[in-house]
Amino acid sequence: MINFNAGPAHLPSSVIEEAREALLDFRGTGIGILETPHRGNHFLEIMHEASVWLRELCGLSEKYRVLFLTGGASTQFWQVPANLLPEGGSAAYADTGHWAAQAIREASLYGEVKVICSSKNDNYTCIPALPEVPANAAYFHITTNNTIYGTQWKELPESNIPLIADMSSDILSRPCAMNRASLIYAGAQKNLGAAGVTILIMHEDLPGIAPRKLPSMADYRLQLAKESVYNTPPVFAIYVSWLMLKWMRSRGMENIWQENKRKADQLYRFLDQSKLFVPVVQKDSRSEMNVCFRLAKPDLDSALAGFCAEQGITGIKGHRSVGGFRISLYNAIPETQVHTLLEVLSHFEKNNI
Repeated sequence: MINFNAGPAHLPSSVIEEAREALLDFRGTGIGILETPHRGNHFLEIMHEASVWLRELCGLSEKYRVLFLTGGASTQFWQVPANLLPEGGSAAYADTGHWAAQAIREASLYGEVKVICSSKNDNYTCIPALPEVPANAAYFHITTNNTIYGTQWKELPESNIPLIADMSSDILSRPCAMNRASLIYAGAQKNLGAAGVTILIMHEDLPGIAPRKLPSMADYRLQLAKESVYNTPPVFAIYVSWLMLKWMRSRGMENIWQENKRKADQLYRFLDQSKLFVPVVQKDSRSEMNVCFRLAKPDLDSALAGFCAEQGITGIKGHRSVGGFRISLYNAIPETQVHTLLEVLSHFEKNNI
C-alpha cells in the first residue's frame, strides 16, 4: 500500500524493522524498548544522541536546547504564550490557515495577539505579504507549512524579535535558515517519526521571558532543567525519532532535499497541465510537503478515491474542512511512489475527461 496520509505518515521500512526488533530486545539488554527504564543509561544515550543529531541536521549550534514533550503541537499553541508572553504583553502572529488560527486563539488566553498578516480573505491559498513586525511584541509566531491548505513559507523570515516557528509538517524537509528562529516545535508524526512525541528546539537565551507561575509540566524552565525526564517521556516515540534521524543522516540531507523538490515539482507540473485536476494554491506559495488539488468535475471525487484505493494508494483525501484531495510528500515518501501516483492519475484522467 502506498500511503500519502498527512500524518501519522509513512515511515521507511528499515525504521519499522529496527523498531520491531527493539520491541523484543532493546540494545541487547534482553528487555524491549516498551519496558526499558526512561532514566536508564541506554535510553538516556538515545535521547542525547537524538538531540545532537537534530541540532546537526538543522544546522544549529549548542546554544539550542532540545526537549522531547507530549501533547502534540497543539499543546504548544498555549504552552508557548504561557511561557513567553508576559502579563499585559502582546505577541505577533501570522494567520495562514487552520492551525495558525488555532495557535492565535490559544495565545489570546494569555495576552494581546496582534495578527500582523493573514490570507484568510484569500481562503488561505497563499502566504500573505509580511509587514514590519512590531518591535514591542514578545515574539512573532508563524506556521511554516500548512497541511490543510497546502501553502508554505519559502524561508523563515528575519525578525527583530524572537521568531517562534511551528514546523510540524516541514521540519528538515528543505534547506532553510533555522537559526533565525528562537524556538521551533514540531509534532514528530510527519517527518520525524511516530505520533506521541513533540520536539522543541529552543535557544538558550529564550526560556523564562514570562515570569508567571505555571504548572510543572507546562514550565519550559523545569523541563529544560530535568532534560525532558521530569516525568516519563514517550519512550517508544522518541526511539522512533532517533531511528528517523539516523535514517536521514545515512541518506544525506542534500539528497533528501533534492528528492523532495523533484517529487513536488513533478506533481505540480502534472496538475498545471491537467484538464481534470486543478491545483488550489497560488504558485509562489505552494507547499512541497502537502500538494492540494480538486477536480474540475467534483462529482468524480468518490470515483477517484475508489480508483486509487484499487491501485493500492491511500491517504489522498483532503482535510474534512476543505474537501478535495491532498498528497503528502514527507521525507520518507520515495520518488518511485510519486511516479506510480502520476501513472494512476493520468489513467483516471484519460478515462474521465
